[in-house]
Order: sequence, then structure tokens, then C-alpha cells
Amino acid sequence: MRKRARVMIGVVAVASGSVTVPATAQHLVMTQKLDWRTAEKLAALAVENCAGKGWSVTAAVVDPSGHEQIVIKGDTVPLQSLSVSYRKAYTAYSYGQAFDKDTTSALIDAHLSGPPNGALNTIPEVLFVPGGVTLRKADRTVLGGIGVSGAPGGEKDEACAMDAVRKMQPEFH
Repeated sequence: MRKRARVMIGVVAVASGSVTVPATAQHLVMTQKLDWRTAEKLAALAVENCAGKGWSVTAAVVDPSGHEQIVIKGDTVPLQSLSVSYRKAYTAYSYGQAFDKDTTSALIDAHLSGPPNGALNTIPEVLFVPGGVTLRKADRTVLGGIGVSGAPGGEKDEACAMDAVRKMQPEFH
């Protein structure tokens, strides 16, 4: 019969004595992200914002790993809006974080869409088109991104996403 090893995780007291942290925490990377319910509410609100204007859209939320966390698709969106909304969210998250911009429009306006040969646009997840918003806490910590696709123009997609983010911002803590 084989014996199973037991691992004990110690606790280290912080200098103030008021907080304890597992000894192994010094080797962990902690990433903050929206919980799925908040991400779902955010995407639904963006879809509702556009629906209120007569546009059927898809909204995708990506987490800090760049993976889709939530996708909500309007009833009559074109097929390509699924991948486009994800790519806008991914671009807003990854490049918004790298260049401290809050929307894909701001990235485009700052001419941060890559070299003149368009090499960044060959990365499958990247799409420098209006409609993506970087999700941030009040202290500017990046939590992910939201992308909206399907309205008649990226600026309209982005407006629906921004309105949703503004309304949900208090929940990003």
C-alpha cells in the first residue's frame, strides 16, 4: 500500500499583523477579472443598448487571459458578428492594456494599429475596427475587454459598448 504525501501550506503574517497570506502566495500570480454574472450583465446591456436603436448585435466579453468569457448574440445578427465581436474585445483588451487606451477607436486614432505593412492585422484575434472597449477598474487595472459587432458602423457598436461599460462601471471593483 502506497502512502500519500501530505502537503502543508504555511501562513506568513504581514508586517502589520492584520493580514495573513499563505506562504506559497509569493509564487502565485493573481489576476482580477469580472465574475461571469457581471460579464453576462455587461454583454446583455450592450446588446440591449443597440436593440433599443434598432440594431441586432453580438457582444463578447474577454477576460484577462484573452479568452471569451461571455457571448450574447442578438436574434438577427449576421454570422460574422460572432468572430468580429470577439476580435474587437480581444484587441481592446490586449492593445488597450499595452498602450493605455480605452477603445479600439482610440488605438486607431493614435496610429497604434501596427506597422505600415499591416502585420498585426494578420494575427487572427486582432482587429483594429471601432467597437471594442477595454474594461478597467477605477484605478485603471485592466479586467478584460468587450466587443460589439452588428450595428451599421463600428462607431455605433462602440457607443453601445461604452454605454454598457459606463452603467456597469460601479460593479468593476
